[in-house]
Order: sequence, then structure tokens, then C-alpha cells
Amino acid sequence: MRNAKSLFCAVTAVSVALLLLGIGTPQTKADKPDPHKPVHATDVVLAKKITLKGGHGPGAGGPKKVETATGQLGLPWSGTKRAIVVGISDYPGTANDLEYGDDDAEAMTHVLTTVYGFTDVTTITNTSALRSVIMNEIDALRVRTQSNDEVVFFFSGHGMNGIADDGDAEKRDEAICAHDGSQIVPIWDGELKQAFESFLTDRIIFIFDSCLAGGMDDLQEPGRVILMACGETGYSYEGDQWGHGEFTYYLVLKGIDAGLANIHDYDLDTVLSESDQVTAEEAFDYAKANCRYDRPVIDDSFTNDLLP
Repeated sequence: MRNAKSLFCAVTAVSVALLLLGIGTPQTKADKPDPHKPVHATDVVLAKKITLKGGHGPGAGGPKKVETATGQLGLPWSGTKRAIVVGISDYPGTANDLEYGDDDAEAMTHVLTTVYGFTDVTTITNTSALRSVIMNEIDALRVRTQSNDEVVFFFSGHGMNGIADDGDAEKRDEAICAHDGSQIVPIWDGELKQAFESFLTDRIIFIFDSCLAGGMDDLQEPGRVILMACGETGYSYEGDQWGHGEFTYYLVLKGIDAGLANIHDYDLDTVLSESDQVTAEEAFDYAKANCRYDRPVIDDSFTNDLLP
């Protein structure tokens, strides 16, 4: 078992080498983010997801009243269900490796394809999870997404913050951590916002199981739901007791796959076969009520509840 100190999320300064990856020279805002090179940033720190080892059984950390699910379903859709799922356990080197980021991605992919019937799912894990790959996949997804489609973007891994020239008004920005094959590389919240801003659909679900995840609320637009493992200054956890990130375990495996979040009996006159499926809001409520270490937050600008 790791010593007690390792149970706290150590926020460490990113090495000078990170600054040499391309965030040392200011850039003017382009039409879309450079897939290979993050925007200029200073005061960059890495927030590592905590891996808990043994002795911490899963279970609710106490009653939490959450009522984001309304029991009223948003209008059905007729388009294609599309997703990008990213999970990183194997970062460059060994100091920043996780154990269950890739398992989180596999669980999410399983649920999307077998429970919700997604037919266009790109899963990116570990050494394949280059910043350039992720950003190019988002751009390719944008091109093929139509106005009546539904989109999910999922990420499990480390988070980061800093002062980034990413086009938003925030003084301090948050990022998800990808890599370039040799160093961790951020994808800033403003870059993600820019990458998704020209999607034609208004049905998008974002899910972030990472430290500082709450900062991703910058992605909010009408019709979007953002599910985040913690607030913008909080930390996320993974562990042997779940075999996953805690947030993913309760949201995806227990809430959705096992159906434990299925509380509301939605009136689906046109989609009766899906009346027993779990909406994004129901899944969040279940995860929020059961997470002991994570403190999940939601940003919901979708009318009524969103069924993936």
C-alpha cells in the first residue's frame, strides 16, 4: 500500500520540458486549434488523479440529495449516435501512470455500443492518445456529424491548470492531459470549446473523470450536458476497490450498465423500447449520491433529461 501521503492529490509543477513542447511562444487564435501544439501557457501545474490501494471498500459516503433528473425526457432524435472515448493509464515514462484510465474507456465504449446502440465510436487509449490524434478525431467527428445526431465525448486521465491563451476570459484555465509520445501535453478547455463550437448538433454529452474536471464547464452551450468527477479545484480518484475511476464506476458500470440509476419512468410514446434506459441526469444523480471521494458536478443546458 502506498504511504498516506500518496493518498492526497499531489499537484506538481510541470517540468520545463513541457514548456518546450510549444507552449512557450504566444500564438494568435487560429480558425481551429493546432492538433500538434497547445496554445501558449504559463504557471502550468499537473493535477494527478489519485490511485487508492486496498482497504477502502466502495460505498456511499453518506446521503446526498441530488435531483438533476426531472423525469421528463427531451424529444427523441432520428440521427446517428457518435462518440469519442479517451482513457489514459500509460503516460510517457512511469511517474504519471495510472491504473484504470484505459479500463474506464473500455467500460464507456461497452455501455455506448451495447446499452445505447452507438454505431460510430472511436476509442483512444494509452500510447495512442496523442494530442494530435484526439484533436484530429474531434475535427473528423465534426465533419460527419449532422444536426439530428447525438455526440458523446468521454475522457479519463490526469488534469492540469494554468494561465493559457486559449481564447476564453478565464484567468486560470483547466485542461485534460494527453501526450505527444514523450511528454504530457494539455488540451485546454478553451481549445476543446473551440473544437466543438461548430458542431451542427445540439445534443452533446461530455464526461470527464479527471482532476479539476469542473473547469470543463466552459464547454457549455444550449443542448449540452457536462458530467464532471469534481469541481474545477477538486480531485478525482481511482482504485482497486472499483477497478476503475470512482466516478466512472458509479456513473457507467453501476448507474447505467447495471441499471441502478433507473429511477424515473419516462413516457416514451415513440421510443417505448428505450423506456428502461438511464438518462445522463439519472446516471449523474446515482454517481453523486454514491461517490465517497469524488465530488461530482453537472452543468446541464439540455431541455428536460437527455437519453444517450
